[in-house]
Amino acid sequence: MIASETFPALGTTVVVATADPAALPDARSILEAELKGFDDACSRFRPDSELGALNRRAGEMVEVGPLLFLAVEVAIAVAKRTDGLVDPTVGASLRGAGYDRTFAEVLLRDGTRFRPSFQRVAGWRSVELDPDRRMILVPPRVELDLGATAKALAADRAAEAAARSTETGVLVGLGGDVAVAGDAPLGGWPLRIADDHAAPLDGPGPVVSITAGGLASSGTRVRRWTSVGSELHHIIDPRTGKPAATRWQTVSVAAPTCLDANAASTAAVVLGDAGEDWLAGARLPARLAAVDGTVSTLNGWPIEAIP
Repeated sequence: MIASETFPALGTTVVVATADPAALPDARSILEAELKGFDDACSRFRPDSELGALNRRAGEMVEVGPLLFLAVEVAIAVAKRTDGLVDPTVGASLRGAGYDRTFAEVLLRDGTRFRPSFQRVAGWRSVELDPDRRMILVPPRVELDLGATAKALAADRAAEAAARSTETGVLVGLGGDVAVAGDAPLGGWPLRIADDHAAPLDGPGPVVSITAGGLASSGTRVRRWTSVGSELHHIIDPRTGKPAATRWQTVSVAAPTCLDANAASTAAVVLGDAGEDWLAGARLPARLAAVDGTVSTLNGWPIEAIP
């Protein structure tokens, strides 16, 4: 019997579940420690985070801790793998678009007075990494944002660590990023596909099951805010420096890791009309829900059960 707990963290809804109910407290403790480490190292909204300090020292080669270096290294690798569609140098563009604080605070802004400003994205190649000295150089006037990769990386790491420690199957869900590790329960881990990551587990929406790896959903419906004359969202197209102009409301992808799934789902949203063909070529099971309500599935996406 699967046991689970849900709680808020990192500005999203966190779920931890175990195949053995007795392992749940230990799995949660391991997850909470992992989340604290990522928040301390990678938060763009905390002035005392390592990432905040790194961004303030743009133009200098800065020594950072092992977790932040890993997170930036992974973000650069994802940018390279997606041909820059998922790029960590979009931080200044997000800030100019109004995502300059936690999302709960963004929603409190008077959108009738806020005017966004957009700028060219420097691109991942502009960031210099020195692995031997664990140092990073962010170019002047460039700001890193790790929101597109760090959460998925944290989910993968926490699920693996908890499964190894408890010797049972573990699921970790951070918003739309889900990772599983260890022996899955009979029938797999049931996951509900929803536009809102905070939707209740018994709410509406199709259900699929996974037994290994990860599943991620990226979308434009929930993290939206208003500005003078327009609505904005948090997925930036690095090619324009603006929120992606896309037909997709939610893209869900299954992959060997949650990080891989998140990179693919985000890239597909950014690509818009071309996202479907891109995912087909990547050979990853995917579900693409358009703004007009139509849904496409690719590459053996599992049959969905709708209660």
